[in-house]
Amino acid sequence: MFKKIYKEIKKYDTIILARHIGVDPDAMASQLALKEAIKLTFPKKKVYAVGNGSSKFSYLGKLDKLEEDWQDFLLIVLDTPDRKRIDFKDLDKAGEIIKIDHHPYIETFGDLEYIDSKASSTCEILMEMLCATKLKCNEQIAKTLYCGLVSDSNRFLFDSSTPKTFALVSYYLAKYPFSLSELYHKMYLRPLKEVRLEGYIAENMKVSENGVSSIFLTNDIISKFKADTASAGNMINNFNFIEEILVWVIVTEDLKNNNVRINIRSRGPEINRVAEKYNGGGHPMASGARVGSFEEAEELIEDLDIVTKRYIRSVEQNENNKC
Repeated sequence: MFKKIYKEIKKYDTIILARHIGVDPDAMASQLALKEAIKLTFPKKKVYAVGNGSSKFSYLGKLDKLEEDWQDFLLIVLDTPDRKRIDFKDLDKAGEIIKIDHHPYIETFGDLEYIDSKASSTCEILMEMLCATKLKCNEQIAKTLYCGLVSDSNRFLFDSSTPKTFALVSYYLAKYPFSLSELYHKMYLRPLKEVRLEGYIAENMKVSENGVSSIFLTNDIISKFKADTASAGNMINNFNFIEEILVWVIVTEDLKNNNVRINIRSRGPEINRVAEKYNGGGHPMASGARVGSFEEAEELIEDLDIVTKRYIRSVEQNENNKC
């Protein structure tokens, strides 16, 4: 499949790289790394990485704004399992669509689709693709891919980090040696206002009897800490190891896009089906959604509580059966 993708990249003069709404480091890094790899291999091609960005991830690079009404281009959609979550409107103008993704399959929307739900990240898939094709790489591309992989694997803490993951990382670090401490400094340095917002979340989160934690962040609260919706949502992984919590949710009001963003993580119950019910999706242990109101977010949390209760019962039954 990688060779088929390379063949299509070689064929088109104009290529647009898109990904899901609500940008995260893996999505943005995969766009920017693939853009630079294509430009390095085919300098005359016009390649654009598009979508709404976030100042929080500016260390990865800059996204492009399309100034022309392109037609019959190659559209490569990265890190996105379903059409409705693509942060690009003109899909119908593309001559061909390629999907490259690591989320569980939801629907087909590409002419060519490469899905590896066992991969830690879309950046891991691209690492493999660059090794398997004539697409060129350099140190900056390798660094960008590493950033996306490290972020989506939560520094290799998730089970999605496999022997293949470490083999690819080892290969790239050996071939393109770069300073990990310098990279991590850019990725994890945070302003004091975000640390204080994180403290507010820890102090005010509610926890249900079944271990579902939730916090609702209105625009007023976010403004009080001089943060933004992206910063708030991306704090979700900072609450991974709290003994009393199995599922945790950050609900953030997003006035700019007139919706409510929901970030969800789990240490056991599978949460992606609930997220899909509420205009979202993702992985079994890491998902997100966007809804129209806090009331709808409350309904989502109630559904998560039901799923978590069932999970606890199944674990207890398994333990009893062992006895």
